[in-house]
Amino acid sequence: MSKISALAEADVSFLKPYLPPAIGLREPQHNRKDDSQTAEQPPPPTHQDESQSAQDRPFVTLIYASSLDGMISLSPGLRTTLSGPETKSMTHYLRLHHDAILIGVGTAIPDDPSLNCRYPGASLETQPRPVIVDPRKRFHVKGSKVAQLAAEGKGKVPWLLHVGNGNGITGTDEAACERIYIDAGRDKTAPSVIAWPLILKALKQYGIDSVMIEGGATIISTLLCMPELVDSVIVTIAPTWLGQGGVSIAPAATVVGEERFNLATLEQTAWRQFGADAVLCGRMQLAA
Repeated sequence: MSKISALAEADVSFLKPYLPPAIGLREPQHNRKDDSQTAEQPPPPTHQDESQSAQDRPFVTLIYASSLDGMISLSPGLRTTLSGPETKSMTHYLRLHHDAILIGVGTAIPDDPSLNCRYPGASLETQPRPVIVDPRKRFHVKGSKVAQLAAEGKGKVPWLLHVGNGNGITGTDEAACERIYIDAGRDKTAPSVIAWPLILKALKQYGIDSVMIEGGATIISTLLCMPELVDSVIVTIAPTWLGQGGVSIAPAATVVGEERFNLATLEQTAWRQFGADAVLCGRMQLAA
């Protein structure tokens, strides 16, 4: 397991404009590093839709690591490490400043991720809530890393989101997880899919004010088509190519007649080097 180090002050300053509001409440100040390097500060992001965010959904951050050829994995279902130690520490810093981490079941099954925060100074109270979107109950939580960490007091009990009759949280499965069933709003052409506005609304209903969505590719690509649901995007670009046959982030194209248009564009962008990796932060640009 790689060591997670505290970020330099300049790195923290670079990330701060793209974090959820009121981040100071979760900041372990005594673990920051001093750094004489000055980070160029972008203008503070303006909220795309204040009323929707405040009332209906959490603050949403999309985050992923990509190769130079736009791939996030060598092949479907194969865990591929792209982030270097510096951006790995950045990821755990970002986890510290979100109420929840969300992934899809297609990532949870092959990766068996920990979904906790190992940033210096993190406590059980400041751990993010692990959330797995698992419409058809495919993920076996017993024996998983996320359940083991919760049992050891190193992470919170995971929430699993399922298609079900009516909305609500059930009891735990031997304390290994809590299951949230979401019924209304399913796509009739795909009955095992839960609509994203309802997922986010349910999280907000159960006290999640900010969520960091880490994948997989289908979830990230889908949400890039819904800029009104996304507040920040943070992409790590590793100095490597994975080659043909890999898994890429590729939102569905926008086609009008015979013309193709850019589907998703970032604004208020900022770049910074973390070790050998480049990190891009930005806000989703809404269509005019």
